Amino acid sequence: MKGKEKTAKAEIGLDTSGLKKRKNTETDRALCKDKDCPFHGKLKIRGRMFEGKVKRKFPRRVTLEFERMTYIKKYERYAKSKTKIHARLPLCMEDKINVGDTVIVKECRPLSKIIHFVVIKKIKSGEMSK
Repeated sequence: MKGKEKTAKAEIGLDTSGLKKRKNTETDRALCKDKDCPFHGKLKIRGRMFEGKVKRKFPRRVTLEFERMTYIKKYERYAKSKTKIHARLPLCMEDKINVGDTVIVKECRPLSKIIHFVVIKKIKSGEMSK
């Protein structure tokens, strides 16, 4: 490839969504050895983005839940429905996110049978977190 220089991955390309870019410093790369991290690894993110509340936390993933309105054509009304998503929790964010926090997840390639999203940002702490 002529004319193209290889540069360090310093961002994850979220200019349009209004999220701040993270700086990819040497200390962050030393702390996060996660290959499935969108900031320090090689995981590319794309597509849909959701905001939800963390219901359960596991060593490398979280379960979050959010409400959405669905239109029911037969009754010509809207109904609330809850959606549950499993998302990958990068090692560099593992100590910052707890149960009850509100986070933003973005779609990525399928990482396992149930994980198709990755956590990219914590919005606010929940009342359940310490």
